[in-house]
Amino acid sequence: MKTKVLIYEDNTDLCEALVQLINTSQIYTCVGAFDNCRKVISDLLALSPQVILMDIDMPGRNGIEAVQLIRQVNKDVRIIILTVFDDNQTVFDAICAGASGYLLKKYCFEELFGAITESLNGGAPLSPTIARMVLDHLAQNSSGTIGKYELTAREKAILNGLVMGYSYRKIATTLNIGFETVKKHIRNIYEKLHVHNQTEAVAKALKNRLV
Repeated sequence: MKTKVLIYEDNTDLCEALVQLINTSQIYTCVGAFDNCRKVISDLLALSPQVILMDIDMPGRNGIEAVQLIRQVNKDVRIIILTVFDDNQTVFDAICAGASGYLLKKYCFEELFGAITESLNGGAPLSPTIARMVLDHLAQNSSGTIGKYELTAREKAILNGLVMGYSYRKIATTLNIGFETVKKHIRNIYEKLHVHNQTEAVAKALKNRLV
């Protein structure tokens, strides 16, 4: 069965191009494409996508607000932000809202399938310029203090894998443990760090020098 992708994009030409691109794939299918996210929750419940491609600047409700609403009812769907915005505040607002990844539109066609695959495998895809921005921001705003989160050695090793951008499967292979075991440890890591997703976990790990 193909992985279902839902698109929110108010640029008609770009939206149609994304739909065509996704539907040429053997493993993905577009189940819906909308120019606004006013009905995002009803869309989510009706279409049951595994992946959402979300623009930020849309009429009625912006993409960041939509991500926040989605996360109130669904923690598992992968949400990849597609946008022209690359300023610090917009990036971090999207990450804090619960986005799974963040790609600039100028790179989306060459990186889209890889980003979707990475996010489904537990990764957090970021365009290179966005990744650099995140790391620079964390370096500039690090307090220099090390938080006490009582992570086990195994949890630290897995957290280090997340920081390196590894998928859950690659972490499992690297540490010679099961995929489900990795998922269980990551849930424990999120609970101990008081975060909700991989991007937040990586940000806290770097800021507090946990790895």
